[in-house]
Amino acid sequence: MTEPSSRPQLHLGLFFTGVGPQLIWTDPDAPSHTAIGTFVDVVRTLERGLFDAFFLGEGLRVRENRGRVFDLDVAGRPDAITQLSALAAVTDRIGLVATQNTTYNYPADLARRLASLDLLSGGRAGWNIVTTDNAWTGANFRQGGWLEHERRYDRATQFVEAAKALWSSSRPVERDTDLVRFRATATVPPGPQGRPVLFQAGDSDGGRELAARHADVVFSANTEYGKAVAYAADLRDRLSRYGRSPDSLRILPGASVVLGDTPAEAQEKARWVRAEQINGPRAIAFLEQYWGTDLSAYDPDGPLPDIEPSEDELDPSRGTISLAHRTGKAALIRKWRELAAERGLSIRQLVLEVAPGHPAFTGTPSAVADEWTHYVTTRAVDGFNIVPHLLPSSVTDIVDKLVPELQSRSVYRTEYRGTTLREHLDLPPDTAAQAD
Repeated sequence: MTEPSSRPQLHLGLFFTGVGPQLIWTDPDAPSHTAIGTFVDVVRTLERGLFDAFFLGEGLRVRENRGRVFDLDVAGRPDAITQLSALAAVTDRIGLVATQNTTYNYPADLARRLASLDLLSGGRAGWNIVTTDNAWTGANFRQGGWLEHERRYDRATQFVEAAKALWSSSRPVERDTDLVRFRATATVPPGPQGRPVLFQAGDSDGGRELAARHADVVFSANTEYGKAVAYAADLRDRLSRYGRSPDSLRILPGASVVLGDTPAEAQEKARWVRAEQINGPRAIAFLEQYWGTDLSAYDPDGPLPDIEPSEDELDPSRGTISLAHRTGKAALIRKWRELAAERGLSIRQLVLEVAPGHPAFTGTPSAVADEWTHYVTTRAVDGFNIVPHLLPSSVTDIVDKLVPELQSRSVYRTEYRGTTLREHLDLPPDTAAQAD
């Protein structure tokens, strides 16, 4: 076993998204995004690249656009815990993180299933804690838009506390709060890491408080360096309120990576990726959210719709519109029309300008490694959760080209030094592991 480097070490995960345009699944060379073979190939490549974790996104209902199934997304993705259990059998070290919802699951049941994954994988399980306030998901559970936006985090906090209590006790656990009520006894013994590692991805004030109180790892959207520094300072300040040390939490912003042999090649590839992610049908679907009507008759390479949008504010039915952007659409559309007229933009060109996307690190492997080294050595981040754009090439590029550059800078491991996800992340031991 080699001695650990004295430099801060960069931690890497890969976020395999469930929905959205990030992953170009329509490319002729792309593998099936529902076949187990695709996931086996990806996770084995990541393990060869010594990644901390494979992070599986999930939704509880097929996404919709204006009340109809959004057929530009992949549909038919298996349950995350089931899928990760299968991957545990074909891997040895890499962490396996399941996205699971606290709004529409039951604490005792989910705690048992996550503990099962942790035990069967030899201590490699993680739980990405998410919430939702959209009615289209709630309808699957006969509850509709069950909780107000911030109340979701009240339930999430109570839910996580209940799960942790079950994981740390062999005696009956009882909860009788306003949002969580049960009496149960843990039926699965703890795995080698004590309990699953807790990931949290919310960026609202409620989300940050939940992370500071309970999370081991934060998956944030604050990737740009200045924002990353400010976010890390805020979160570490919140940790102190709960008696936690700054080293008890890892911050891994989401990011995409586009590599080229030259800077020009990388920039050209990045333009191609963005254009593929926002194709014509996706551009039309994006505007339909704001216009509130069928725009399929419009040419995505033509001018913006010449009709007025509906008076209704944004339809959250697709589950991708944040609460902060569900009002004020009329003013936003006026701004877009002015921008399109000023620059002569088509529908697709405008959407390429204004649609959100994961920030990308673009350049040669050496340049990206230099940038990441600066991020981690200044403690702006502890690593990154990579959002791939094309399989398998975007993953193999990172493993075969970027990882060696990071290793040469002594900021990335050259071998796994432990067997559990908690050990990979250099997190302190779980002191609440079952002992009674």
